[in-house]
Amino acid sequence: MGKIIEERRNYSDARFERLRKSLIESVEICKDKACVYATGSFGRREASSHSDIDLFIASLDDDNKSDRGRLSKLDEILVKAELIRKSRTLEFPPFSKDGHFLQHHTVSNLTRSTGNQNDDAENTFTARLLLLLESMPLIGEDVHARIIDDVIARYWREFQYYSDCFMPAYLANDILRYWRTLCLNYEASTSGLKTKEQAPEERAERKIKNYKLKHSRMLTCYSAVLYLLFIYGKRKTVTPLEAKTMVGLTPTARVEFVASEMRGSDLATKLGDFLGKYERFLDVTNSSKEQLIKVFSDKSEAQKLRDEQSEFGDLAYTILYSIGHDNSLYRRLVI
Repeated sequence: MGKIIEERRNYSDARFERLRKSLIESVEICKDKACVYATGSFGRREASSHSDIDLFIASLDDDNKSDRGRLSKLDEILVKAELIRKSRTLEFPPFSKDGHFLQHHTVSNLTRSTGNQNDDAENTFTARLLLLLESMPLIGEDVHARIIDDVIARYWREFQYYSDCFMPAYLANDILRYWRTLCLNYEASTSGLKTKEQAPEERAERKIKNYKLKHSRMLTCYSAVLYLLFIYGKRKTVTPLEAKTMVGLTPTARVEFVASEMRGSDLATKLGDFLGKYERFLDVTNSSKEQLIKVFSDKSEAQKLRDEQSEFGDLAYTILYSIGHDNSLYRRLVI
């Protein structure tokens, strides 16, 4: 583990624990019914003093088959109110887009829409993938674990018939779909804005967004793909328990796991270099928005960082190819 990654984990855990201990009413409301989980930099355990906190609420299904699950509308409001109050008290940055993403989903919402046309529209796709790729329970750890089990069971529903050769293509393809959705969203949000017509600050913000997309968002997705490829290549199957182990690891920890398993090999060296490049990203982004805009407004510095993000992506490809080129799961992900 690199020094910067270790420092970020320690900082994230300490800050997160302060928020957790401050929540009293929400813990009682959610007990045995719902959980609140963090995604983003706190979910990845790599937050800095400049990081905001992204939260989702998820509840178990109601025995009466209510679409709201076990958490009533009024209880949801009370939970959100305490989350907002306490995060302000602890001086977290405001929730992004005025709390638009502070949403409540049920297990049914997260599982029944998997792969269908309503998945994106209801934001269940994002909530489900982030639950599996970079989530950290803030409230209701047991409920969080139960919901993860239910979501994994949806992806592993054929496992009972193919336990000795189960290929997790369903989940892996959904992860790739999420990555491509992030890329499309980036293009959609910036298309129509001709670079020459943009103010310098707007151009810098676009570069910052791309820089983060090509590092933290990429690592979130492809660390999971790497883990699944590695396990499948080693065992020719992936169990629900192994999937849950993957979910319990942060993106950087997944890379560390594979590097440890490959200790002494050329690939382990490449994985170490990969984490080193990611630490460089963490170091660069440990700045205020104003400071980052200043950095990315400098043409020579911006070009240097753009080259670095290309190198990061090239190394990610090399690693995935090395792990998966003779792996049938890898073939399924390509074609």
